[in-house]
Parts: sequence; structure tokens; C-alpha cells
Amino acid sequence: MRKVKISALGCYTPERVLTNFELEKLVATSNEWILERTGISERHIAGPEMATSDLAFEAARVALAQRGIDASELDAILVSTVTPDMMFPSTACLVQNRLGARKAWGFDLVAACSGFVYGLTTGAHLVGGGTHQKVLVIGADTMSRIIDYTDRGTCILFGDGAGAMLLEPLAETDDANAGFLDFLGEIDGSGGDSLYMPAGGSRLPASAETVRDRKHYVHQDGAQVFKYAVRKMYEICQNLLARNGLTAKDVGVMIPHQANRRIIIATAERLGIDCEKVVINIERYGNTTAGTIPLAARDALQSGRLKKGDLVLFAAVGAGYTVGAALWRWAM
Repeated sequence: MRKVKISALGCYTPERVLTNFELEKLVATSNEWILERTGISERHIAGPEMATSDLAFEAARVALAQRGIDASELDAILVSTVTPDMMFPSTACLVQNRLGARKAWGFDLVAACSGFVYGLTTGAHLVGGGTHQKVLVIGADTMSRIIDYTDRGTCILFGDGAGAMLLEPLAETDDANAGFLDFLGEIDGSGGDSLYMPAGGSRLPASAETVRDRKHYVHQDGAQVFKYAVRKMYEICQNLLARNGLTAKDVGVMIPHQANRRIIIATAERLGIDCEKVVINIERYGNTTAGTIPLAARDALQSGRLKKGDLVLFAAVGAGYTVGAALWRWAM
């Protein structure tokens, strides 16, 4: 495989902000309780006129502008999401059309909170295999559309947002050691009923009964998901580092999925990664599912915590269960 780099990054979050204090008026909770349990202070919520493809489009525009290229140069568009505008056509099709990416093909990738890591790895292999020059990977979710705002266990967690990364071959002028290094993924379908949306698919199509019974919202066994996430995020990161002859000390920046501050801290401590190297921005966005990792990378870049040459460890655990970790040497 030829070497692949991340050459641009763009993000978007809706203007409206939903604070913990506003949630106190909706369910039996408090700002202090939410902060202590999750680390979240606020989250962005899309207006009624916006859908996932709109968020994805805006993030894509920023990434393309940063790189200074037109969408017509794209070879493929991959959209990681669990909240598509509709069952079909794919969100990738909607984004491709709106961008005017005339020669691009693409598809949606469903891996919940691990979606962006999976999409980034898939895109890296398309470019690395020599068949694609420019692949745009987007993680976008409008989680507010599938959240029950009478359920304290889920409504405090999620927000809306999107991020996009452009993948290209490593240039001759780039550091030869930069770019995509390795990836590990895992799925465990036995945990599917711990985090899922019961209705809306072929198993339980939409009906008056499914709407009445609130089966088109996220259902979660929070305790079970927490335990699994801490264990598996640690294991997959440890295995990936060991496979590449690396230790926690070699990691320049860890950018994990932003599901819960306690999960992130527990994972970093078990790995032995200094918390100063771990990017946490969940307090501002909540869990945006496939959007969390690019949003965290953007914030790390802007704050100077992520720099050219850093060894970056991406990691996520999501519904399914899905698990993924990837190593990149940052090239921007």
C-alpha cells in the first residue's frame, strides 16, 4: 500500500445550544448530576429545517476550502452515520449531489460511535490501494432526532454535529513516516440489545403502535455499555500499540470517541497515557456519535495540542457492539 495522509479537516455544529440547566426543566436531573456522571455541560441541537446531510455538507465545505480544492476532484465520499436523512437514498448520495462532486462514488457506513474510525480506515485503504486520489470521510449525526427527551438516561448524553477529513496519498515533500499506520477493529453482536433503536427497520416497521410505544428512540442499558466501553477501548488500544512495537509513551495525542468523560479517563489511566495527551471536549458537544472524533481533532489543532508529526491514537466503542482503534502520524 502507498502511504495515506489526512490533508484537510472541517467541522460543523448547529447554532442552537442545549444546556444542562434547560434539561433540568425537562427531566428529573441537575447540572451537577450530569457533569459528575458524564462531563457534559452543553450540546448543539439542529433546528427543524436541518438534517444529517446538511451537517455533513457544511463540514465537507470547510474541509474542501481548507485544502483549496473543488468537490469535482473527489473520487469518493464516505458518510458514517446512524441518523440518515432517510432509509434511502444514502446520505452520501445527498452530499455528493449538493457538493457537485460529479465523479465521486460513495456510500454510508453504519457503525454508530465507531463509525468515523471505520470510515477513516476504509478511506485510507481506498487511497492506499492506488485506486483513489482524494477520498472525503464524513462523520455526521443528528442524534436529537432519535432521542426521547423524557428519558433521563439518554437525553442528557447526545448532541448534533459533523466532521470531515480529506484523505490523499502522501506527497514527496511530506515526512515519509507520516500518515496512516495501522488499524484494529472488532464487533460483538451479542451486545446489540444494550444500545439500539427498536423500530423503523424491517424487523419492526413503523406503525401507530411503535410510535405510541416510543420505539423510534435510542434505548440504552447505560451500566452495561459503560463497563464494555472501558474494557474494550483499553484492550483494542493496547493490542494495536503492542502490534506496532509501541507503548503509551510513544503516543503524542489520543483522540477518543466522546461518549463519557469517565470512560475516557478510565481508559487512559489503564493504558498509562498521560491525561494531558488525551483530548476531551465532551463538555461542549456531548456525544455526537460519528462526529465526535473529527470535532475533537479540530479542537486539538486549534488549541495547539495536535501538531504535525504527532503519533495520534484514535479509538471508539459503539452500538453493535463495534470497536475500533487506529494509528496515524499527523501530517497537517
